[in-house]
Amino acid sequence: MNITEMGKRAETAKYSLQSLAGEKKEQALLAAADLLVRESSNILAANAIDIKNGEEKGMHPGMLDRLRLSKERIADMAEGLRSIAGLPDCLQETIESFERPNGLKISKVRVPLGVIGIIYESRPNVTADAFGLCFKTGNAVILKGGSDAIHSNTEITRIIREALKTMSVTEDALQLITDTDRKTTAEFMKLNQYLDVLIPRGSAGLIRAVVENSTVPVIETGTGNCHIYVDDAADFEKAVPIIINAKTQRIGVCNACESLVIHEKIKEAFLPVLAKALRENHVEMRGDEAVCDVLEDCILASPEDYGTEYLDYIISIKTVAGVEEAVAHINRYGTRHSEAIITENETHAKLFKEGVDAACVYVNASTRFTDGFEFGLGAEIGISTQKLHARGPMGLKELTTYKYTVDGNGQIR
Repeated sequence: MNITEMGKRAETAKYSLQSLAGEKKEQALLAAADLLVRESSNILAANAIDIKNGEEKGMHPGMLDRLRLSKERIADMAEGLRSIAGLPDCLQETIESFERPNGLKISKVRVPLGVIGIIYESRPNVTADAFGLCFKTGNAVILKGGSDAIHSNTEITRIIREALKTMSVTEDALQLITDTDRKTTAEFMKLNQYLDVLIPRGSAGLIRAVVENSTVPVIETGTGNCHIYVDDAADFEKAVPIIINAKTQRIGVCNACESLVIHEKIKEAFLPVLAKALRENHVEMRGDEAVCDVLEDCILASPEDYGTEYLDYIISIKTVAGVEEAVAHINRYGTRHSEAIITENETHAKLFKEGVDAACVYVNASTRFTDGFEFGLGAEIGISTQKLHARGPMGLKELTTYKYTVDGNGQIR
């Protein structure tokens, strides 16, 4: 099926979905979750092909981690759909209402975006998450996954469409582009006749290509060069576990910590303690001269290191003279994703929260919490690092827009 035909089908499906009762959507999501679990063996068999192909191509371990599925991860995908099913239906919610002096009653009402296109890499779980969020909000979705996950994505899509069919819901609520040719992707980015919005998820190169070449409005989800600043008023007992969690719990995710900023006053006391924990977790350290003077095994960092999303067991370390310099460094090298400060000083925390330009700013907590589930939003479509139309974890409400309904009684202007 060509791209234009998929667009036509999605446009037809969106009008059906907009009028679908909330109870029916919930039942369909639960049916899809159940079928994913029952068909786990088929999903794992398809994923094994993708993993084998990735290994043969020398795929980076962080990317392989994103690509790999297990029974537990499939169960998590299913649980994500069940979680979405149980969330309140936000469609037709009245955001605000008011009455004009002439008697017109005006309401601002939440409605679907329409047809959403998503271009993403590696993570097959995005297929289920994206479907669930779009379906719950009455949107049709067309997915374009990477060639590295084509077998996994195709199987997951087949199962979800089968579940929709059994529930007498249009299967075209979810469509997957299986042609991996780049020309197809380029054509997809110009499908503004049918797509209402396009969301890229993946590498900086992918996101940049979509932003620069799409004629469809784009919600930009960014890469994650996330920082943790350890202030001179930091509690070391809090700081070390937070950093280790943020860096090593999962290295291949956008909310992992890639860069540290350390107040110069605490370098002698703090860096040896931190370095011991980093070594135990096999993390390579790349620091400025002040850091290298304290840590003999630290590699001298280049300017490029401070702007790199490693997705690996590597971390950059920069010393600064205070919170203002830390904020300036982070705003220069950060990707507007998630940034954190470790401090017991409320004034420093306030300066950091107000000064850092990022979707999520933390005080004394790991950056790994930037996540739809952790924010109580259910599964997420991505982490938006732009300021229009959404910012941060994108849950249900971020996949809607609004319209005004106006009730009158014969008024004319």
